[in-house]
Amino acid sequence: MKLLIADDEDNIRNGVANYVRLHSDRVEQIYLAANGKEALDCILQHRPDIMLLDIQMPDKTGLEVMKEAREAEALPVTIILSGYDEFSYAQQALRFGAREYLLKPCRSTDIMKLIERVIDETAAPDTKEHAGKSDSTDNVLVNRAITFIDEHYHENLTQAEVAEKVEISAGYLSSLFSQNMDCGFVDYLNKVRIEHACFYLKLNRMKVYEIAFKVGYRDEKYFSKVFKKNTGLSPAEYKKQEG
Repeated sequence: MKLLIADDEDNIRNGVANYVRLHSDRVEQIYLAANGKEALDCILQHRPDIMLLDIQMPDKTGLEVMKEAREAEALPVTIILSGYDEFSYAQQALRFGAREYLLKPCRSTDIMKLIERVIDETAAPDTKEHAGKSDSTDNVLVNRAITFIDEHYHENLTQAEVAEKVEISAGYLSSLFSQNMDCGFVDYLNKVRIEHACFYLKLNRMKVYEIAFKVGYRDEKYFSKVFKKNTGLSPAEYKKQEG
């Protein structure tokens, strides 16, 4: 895995880099950026797999870096590291595709644990297979929608948003899913999210509400209801069974 650490504070940027080098053999290359422009240049040039990103940086903010990297289809798996304890920042970061949000000050050991977790999730062989491969169809528009869902399932996706990305109407997208996938859009999105949730439950490193939020649900009770409908088990029962 290639890791980018983007933070304008030298002690944090260099300290985390040194800690990762000493305590992980799973990161083969570490890139450092002291401002947003350097971070974006590094992303486009080296395509790091994971990015530890501060929000408030010179030249470009972390959110601007994420937005531009996402538009270039080059956004790494992103962990936001910020001292700004405002939920609005977290909301924007998640909307742009952030996987995690850590608040300063935090210990290097906590950052390392989170990086290792993200590596586990990113390297998992089956997390990309379900939506992107086994569920492909002969319909180009449906395949484009499937690809977008697979990449953004953890966000607050709507049928209208996916339809806009595919450049068709929401009603037509709904019809295409019914014709090609034998299920509706919402059922398919839930299926993808629950498949990812099953993987996180197997890792046994997060609480159920954390997993619910991570795969795109903002209501733990609704997540549990959808999970049981798709698997026949509650998240706790599934976790116990797999453990």
